[in-house]
Amino acid sequence: MIPTAFDYVAPTSLEDALSALAEAGDDAKVLGGGQSLLPVLRLRLNAPEKIVDLSRIDSLRGISDDGDTIVIGAMTTHDEVARSELVREHAAVLAEAASTVADPQIRHRGTLGGALVHADPAGDLGAPVLALDAELVVVGAGGERRIPAGEFFQDLFETAVGEGELLTAIRIPKHTGWGGAYEKFVRVSHQWSIVAVAAVTRDGEAKVALTNMGSTPLRASAVESAIADGASVKDAAAKAAEGTNPPSDLNGDSDYRAHLATVLTRRALARAMGG
Repeated sequence: MIPTAFDYVAPTSLEDALSALAEAGDDAKVLGGGQSLLPVLRLRLNAPEKIVDLSRIDSLRGISDDGDTIVIGAMTTHDEVARSELVREHAAVLAEAASTVADPQIRHRGTLGGALVHADPAGDLGAPVLALDAELVVVGAGGERRIPAGEFFQDLFETAVGEGELLTAIRIPKHTGWGGAYEKFVRVSHQWSIVAVAAVTRDGEAKVALTNMGSTPLRASAVESAIADGASVKDAAAKAAEGTNPPSDLNGDSDYRAHLATVLTRRALARAMGG
């Protein structure tokens, strides 16, 4: 299907992009890598009057070292995240998760920021960003805001990015020396995750986040507390589904997903701990 007609702008600066958004208001959509937006447009699930393409804004790309933090530009592709030595060293679970996204063509076009703002609960990058206690940098007419990942994802396909704002960067505290693992379950290669688990561990501490176990990525707080209290991996993983609300669909009902979460959490913790 062909999308409805729209105006297209491709600014070369963040300031010009914000101006274009302010001018169009609710009638604008932001184009990152296009892997989420373009199918929506082709199916006419949304009919914006203006598309603001961020692909020509160089300042939104790249991965840099900022002391005890790594900074990833919102327009950095999944492939760049997966291959980055900085990410592999200091946020290994994110590099692994990025390497599992769809297929190489999508990984070379899709962007980290685009995936996070799209906020599909089955997407693979929300959970590792959440487990790593990242901050998401949002810029608008009122200036810059830094939003903790735990406050960024608000509901199904909804984030804390406000009207006229843009996600510009993801700031991730360095987890140097932490073990990390991303375990996902799919029935068909390149499929959206039915359930997935991101885990980072060090010295009896674990940070665990779940993919597709609710309307947003979720921290597995009961698992983290159990590990902190000295529970075994098996006993801690058994608590993975506590406080979640997994969906039921053609890929499995909620009970099936709850079971998968415990299995995948056990595997992710064991691998992150080097077991």
